[in-house]
Amino acid sequence: MSKTIISTEHAPAAIGTYSQAVRVENTVYVSGQIPLNPTTMEMVEGFEQQAVQVFENLTAVIEA
Repeated sequence: MSKTIISTEHAPAAIGTYSQAVRVENTVYVSGQIPLNPTTMEMVEGFEQQAVQVFENLTAVIEA
């Protein structure tokens, strides 16, 4: 079974003992994201901005 750890600097670094994503064969398992700006590692403010940041983080991990 082939397993690949996926990470990118375009999303917040994993805090703890998990990966941003793991690919096993043809399946990719993506960790949840919170609205951290990956450059500053600070939470963005405002509900809409937080939602946008979460999806930007997820997109960055999936693209990696």
